[in-house]
Amino acid sequence: MTNRRVYRLKAGDIKRLKMSEEDLPLPDLDEIQVKTHAIGLNFADVFAILGLYSATPKEAFIPGLEFAGEVAAIGKGVTQFRPGDRVMGVTRFGAYASHININKNYIIKIPDSWSYEEGAAYLVQLLTAYYGLINLGALKKGHTVLIHSAAGGVGLWANRICKFYKAYTIGTVGNDSKLDLLTTEGYDASIVRNEKTFKSELIRALDGRNLDLIMECIGGKIMKIGFAALGQMGRHIVYGSAQYGDRTDRPNYFKLLPKYLARPRLDPQNMIAQNKSVMAFNLIYLFDHPDLLHNILRDSSQMNLGKPIIGHRFQFENMPDAIRLFQSGKTMGKVVIAIDS
Repeated sequence: MTNRRVYRLKAGDIKRLKMSEEDLPLPDLDEIQVKTHAIGLNFADVFAILGLYSATPKEAFIPGLEFAGEVAAIGKGVTQFRPGDRVMGVTRFGAYASHININKNYIIKIPDSWSYEEGAAYLVQLLTAYYGLINLGALKKGHTVLIHSAAGGVGLWANRICKFYKAYTIGTVGNDSKLDLLTTEGYDASIVRNEKTFKSELIRALDGRNLDLIMECIGGKIMKIGFAALGQMGRHIVYGSAQYGDRTDRPNYFKLLPKYLARPRLDPQNMIAQNKSVMAFNLIYLFDHPDLLHNILRDSSQMNLGKPIIGHRFQFENMPDAIRLFQSGKTMGKVVIAIDS
């Protein structure tokens, strides 16, 4: 048995997120026990903690989808890893912990030149960007792509993948303090999102180009405007809806209800006439298909996309502060939690 520290809560209120200690058994036959050194935060973490994520367990649970650390112990059926290996992994919740037992299919080794923090900043957002753009979006050379939350982890990976395909990218952000990062990352055009001006700004950024693909994570009126601008054979890939991301410790349903009732309603019959489509996915359900995840990681590694960008670092003891910053919309790059050895 290993004594470990974890954050656990019953979804609905960030204030319920408390650290505790518990015993972790030895790994099962095909499991690996990882001593965690870094944890990557994702927007899905916030939604799960607030109880706004459909996949959230009904009972008390340990949040977190990705981590990096060193192998502490292996099950008898594990041959490709050994104690001391530096690894990064994904899990269907459970990453907010100092140690984790995980099936061998859900971890890979960290590149030698990467830190543990960079390992914890890679998998979930890279997989989201790649699956949305390639598997669903059918990204092609020369496409024009609109990428929302362009300075966040998914947005940065999405732009790099698009640039591999020599696509024209338009990035949107919540405030102008993030524009310099978009320029550095090679976005062709950028927009500070505002519902009143978004349509005209998008037309300006397109400059007559056909809009082929949208990576959508905002929702509401922004989504509606984007879909209207989508060209023939365009694909609108939805992987989130940040408009519901309440910035309080617990959801204000009276505030969220009008947004829900006013959400875009798209008629499939009209889509036929317009010759464009909407596709949606939830990465957590892809965990049931580890072969697909490994195929994506193999193919994306051949693109030489570079290292993750770490925008913010917190200590494990300050996890609630990190989550509140993530809620604020003021982050750029990846938010990472470090755990002292």
